[in-house]
Amino acid sequence: MRILRLYAPSLIGDHTLCYVHVNSAGESCVNEVPIDITYAPAGTDLTSEYHSDKMTIVLPGDSAPEDGDFIAMGKGDTLIRWNGSSRKFKVCVSGFLSVSSQASIWRPIKTAILTVSDKGSRGERIDTAGPELERLITAHGGVVEDKKIVPDEINAIADMVGSWRDQRYDLVLTTGGTGLSPRDVTPEALMGIADKVVPGFGEMMRMKTLEYTERAFLTRSVAVICSKTLVIAFPGSQRGARQCFEAIAPALRHGVETLKGWDSECGGHPQKH
Repeated sequence: MRILRLYAPSLIGDHTLCYVHVNSAGESCVNEVPIDITYAPAGTDLTSEYHSDKMTIVLPGDSAPEDGDFIAMGKGDTLIRWNGSSRKFKVCVSGFLSVSSQASIWRPIKTAILTVSDKGSRGERIDTAGPELERLITAHGGVVEDKKIVPDEINAIADMVGSWRDQRYDLVLTTGGTGLSPRDVTPEALMGIADKVVPGFGEMMRMKTLEYTERAFLTRSVAVICSKTLVIAFPGSQRGARQCFEAIAPALRHGVETLKGWDSECGGHPQKH
């Protein structure tokens, strides 16, 4: 779909390009001015009082976001999320909106993050990789609904991931336990509950991160499917988790969409991604 109009009468009226972001108070802003951001289908009368103090994004009539959906510019260079009850968007990734630019409606990816660490589970180590993965997946339309830390034990890992699978999470990201030490058992735990293995994720991580370290091939990062939940294991360091995530990010959303059946209408027709 394409954005048809950007209209904010309390600013300058029609915009062809604007920058959306969040200020220090957590308010959504357009060109540094705090203002609610809403949307309307094509043909809506924007002269009403309701639209007088808002930025209204006009979309094609068949492209209405549902509660919790995102509007993404490009590949998520700008990302805003629709709140159906308040009827306004929250800016998740700052960037530009422009008239006639290509945009997509993204379903939220229900996500959980599991940090696997003996020391972390005992409160002896601050987890930095888990929060880093949360930051990264949020920029791709992930909504982190649960986070846990467990020790490096096969049963603890498998039980937690299995619980999220049973709760129908779309995506589980784990961090830690992918090395060569005797306590590194995350791949074994995931393989024990997997219905399918998706080898390309681990292969891409190792291939891309060789650009940063010659030891990249030592990681045993894997990805598996448990029912309709995609589970991806990342290294335990903040830098390693970030670099591996960036390696697989271009295809991550498409992988989830395919698994969940969200891309069943692909072929150029208006659709939700």
